[in-house]
Amino acid sequence: MLLRPFLLALIAAGPLAAADAPAKILLFTRSQGFEHSVIKPGKEGTCLVERVLTTLGKEHAFTITTTKDGGVFTAEKLKEYDAFAFYTTGDLTKEGGDKNPAMSPEGKQALFDAIKAGKGFIGFHSATDTFHGPSGAHSAKQDAEPDPYAVMIGAEFIVHGAQQAPKVITTDAKFPGVDGFGASLEFKEEWYSLKQLQKDLHVVQVLDTSTMQGWMYQRGEYPVTWVHPYGKGKVFYTAMGHRDETWASPVFLKLITNGIDYALHRITVDETPNIDTVAPKANQLPVEAAKK
Repeated sequence: MLLRPFLLALIAAGPLAAADAPAKILLFTRSQGFEHSVIKPGKEGTCLVERVLTTLGKEHAFTITTTKDGGVFTAEKLKEYDAFAFYTTGDLTKEGGDKNPAMSPEGKQALFDAIKAGKGFIGFHSATDTFHGPSGAHSAKQDAEPDPYAVMIGAEFIVHGAQQAPKVITTDAKFPGVDGFGASLEFKEEWYSLKQLQKDLHVVQVLDTSTMQGWMYQRGEYPVTWVHPYGKGKVFYTAMGHRDETWASPVFLKLITNGIDYALHRITVDETPNIDTVAPKANQLPVEAAKK
C-alpha cells in the first residue's frame, strides 16, 4: 500500500512532538552572596521570577525548571535544556550563602561549553554579581584577565546605590520588544554600576547617569541591556529585575520575552558590536575615593 504524500512528508520531517515541543529553560537562582527577595520561594514553594517566567512560557512556548542546586551543572544534565537563565550571586562554586549545593568547577566549564556549542543564556539583574575577577567583588578596578564568566555574560558588577529612576535610553530601536521604552523612559530600579564591559556587546539600552545620585554613577552612559554571541550560543542580559514592580511591568516583560527568544535562536537581531559608538565612556569607571 502506497503511503499518502503528506504521511511521507511527516516521516521525513521526524516526530511532530519533537518539532513542536516547548523549549526547556533552566532557571538557576542559587545565591552564594546576597539573596534577592524576588527569587526567595514563598508559601507556595515558588519565587516571583519563576511564577512570572512560567506564565510567559505558557504564552511563548517554553517551560521553566527552577533550581538552586549547583549539582545540576554537568555536561550530561545540561543536554536536557535549550537555555539557562541566571538570577544568582557570588562564587557559585563555593559553599555558603543560601546553603544550597555548590556548582563544581567542572560544572562551571560545562556551562560555558554548552553555550559555546549553541545553547542560550539569559541573565537577569544580579547575574553579573556572580563569579568576580581577581580584584574581587565591589571593586571599581578593571582586571586585565576577568573571570571567564564575565566574558560570557558581558560585564561584572561593581556596586549599586539607592533605587532611583533615571532615563533608560534605547540604542537599538529595532530590537524586538524594546519599543515600550520608546527613545527613553524613566525607570525605577536598583541600578548596578558595571565594569569589564566587553567589546563585542550589541547594546540595546544604556543608562543616562547625568541625573543619578551616588558616587558609583559618576561616570558616562553605560550599557544595561545587551546581546552578543558566545561561540554558537546567544547571550541576553538586562540589569533590570530587582524590584517586584519590575516583574509586573509590561514594558519589561515584553523586552525579556524577546530576549529569551533571541537566546533560543528564535529571532534574528542585529549583533554588530556597538558599545564604542553608543557608550564610548562605558569602561571609564567611577572613582571609589568619591564615596568617602
